Order: sequence, then C-alpha cells, then structure tokens
Amino acid sequence: MKAAYIESTGPADVIQYGDLPDPQVGPGQVLIAVRAVSVNPIDTYVRSGAVAADLPRPFILGCDAAGVIEAVGEGVHHASVGDRVWCTNQGLLGRQGTFAEKIVISQQWCFPLADAVSFEDAAACALVGVTAHLGLFREAELQAGETVLVIGGSGGVGSMVVQMARSAGARVIATAGSEAKCDAVRKMGADVAINYHTESIEEVVKREAPRGVDVFWETRREPDFDMAVDLMAGRGRMVLMAGRDARPPFPVGPFYVKECSLHGFAMFKATAVEMRAAAEDINHHLAMGKIKANIGRTLSLADAAQSHQLQEQATLHGGSELMGKIVLTVN
Repeated sequence: MKAAYIESTGPADVIQYGDLPDPQVGPGQVLIAVRAVSVNPIDTYVRSGAVAADLPRPFILGCDAAGVIEAVGEGVHHASVGDRVWCTNQGLLGRQGTFAEKIVISQQWCFPLADAVSFEDAAACALVGVTAHLGLFREAELQAGETVLVIGGSGGVGSMVVQMARSAGARVIATAGSEAKCDAVRKMGADVAINYHTESIEEVVKREAPRGVDVFWETRREPDFDMAVDLMAGRGRMVLMAGRDARPPFPVGPFYVKECSLHGFAMFKATAVEMRAAAEDINHHLAMGKIKANIGRTLSLADAAQSHQLQEQATLHGGSELMGKIVLTVN
C-alpha cells in the first residue's frame, strides 16, 4: 500500500511517500480502506519532534481518516465489511497513523458515517469536532442562552466550536484575522465577528456582552489570561486546548473573586466512551446539516509533505492564507 511516513523526526521534508506492507487485522480491530484524511497541528508537532513520542519505525502520520471497512477481526461487534466509517485519535500514544491507503484500528475508535456525509467532510471534522464537543459539553457544560467567545473562530477547532455552540442555543462571539474570515465565521453561525487586526477584542466584547461571557475558548499558543478573566462573567469557564510551552502571568485575584474556572484538556486522553458520545452527536449534526466541514485546502495523499508545510505556516508562523482544514484524498 502507499503511505506517507517518516523514519525519523525532523522538518516536513523528512516525510516519505511510498510503499509499505499492508496492515493485518487482529482481534477487536477493523481494516479500513481510506478515502480521505485530514491534517492537524498535532501531526506536525509529532513529526518535528516538538512533542516527544516513542514512535514505531517507520511511523505513518495522521490522526483522522474516513473510509470503508474491508475486514473485521475476531470479536468485532457493531461494524461490518462495507460500512462507511470515520476515526480519530490515531498516530498518538504509540498507535500508527492514518496517512495510508489502508489502516487497522481498534473498533473503539471507529464510528459510523452516514451516506449523506462525504469522506472528506468526515475526515475534516474528526479530531477538531471531538475536541470542540469535549470542551463545550464535558468541560464547560455549556447551556442554552449562554454566551461563548471563541478566539480564532475560523480555524479547524474554532469553526467547530462556533457551530456547535450555536446549535446548542448559545450566543456566539468569534474573532478572526481578516474580513474574509469574519464573513466566514458569521456564515457558520457567529452572532458577532471581530477582526482582531482592526478592532479591539475587549471593546467589542464589553459592548456586545456587558455582563461578560460565560465561556471563553482560547485557541492561541500564548493564552491571554488577563483578557479572559476581564471578559468572563461571574463563574465563567475558560477552555484551554493549546499552548503547551506557554508560561503566561495569571491574574489570581480577579479569577477567584469572580469564581471563574479553568478547563485544560487534551482530546487524545478522552476515554473511548467519552469519544463515542461526542462522535454520536457529531454524526447527528453532520447528517442534519447543523455543522459543516471547514475545508481550506484539498490535496492528495502524495502531497503530505506540502500539507505539513502549509499547516506549519498557519500554526507556527502566523500565515493567513489557510482558512480551515487541509484534507488529503486517497485514490
């Protein structure tokens, strides 16, 4: 089979595209013929070595995939040959990734895919959708009628947060880095979009939500706790899912006086039960059209190295060309 893999960590050009042996399905596993995968920032961190990991060699990249089951192992229930499925949480914790024509995964990470949803859309919504769902509902316990501020609403996770929060009956304020991106987040359901290059986030939020926001979703690699605590309502919840190397100052006094709470989490540490609950909601929302994939670029699996370069330009170097997820199709 063809796969995009590495033999050692390093820059994007260490990615090789070539033949590897077909994986063999084992007990409790399913073999998937992959049709689409998507690129996430964590993929680039693992590939570069920025996130230390004990990787098999060769190591196939990627967390997300969508495709069709070709074989099932002994003891597999609720999955059959020919089923359309999607998965996430691969390429982490010693597991091989998804950037290949065929993958074998544990049935616990395999979720059904409705006929009305494309493989590309499912792959694009996988990791980011589960992340958004866990953060909004398991961590922040979002309720209808509350106000959510999404910092970076046009990105992969941010766009899912905007749509899920809106679908849950929340009022959504989102920031973005250009007028085009602001238009995009409004179309996703944001009630207010703030261009952080031309407007003051603090001024607009205080005008639009004078009592404060109930949920402050931070996507930046350098969290701004002063801003968050200033803008949150009493008992507001701040959600963190990025910035592993950040060590910013923290306003302890205002934070506890307002009875705020801080919720840091990593999607890949969710249990299989938690992930499946999120996946069931995501499947329903996708099938009903309540959330839509935010795909910024579509390439082929052979372009995996280029896809990592594009992702790093957006994530690490502040590039503004990419809006949404990169999806790689598999022929």
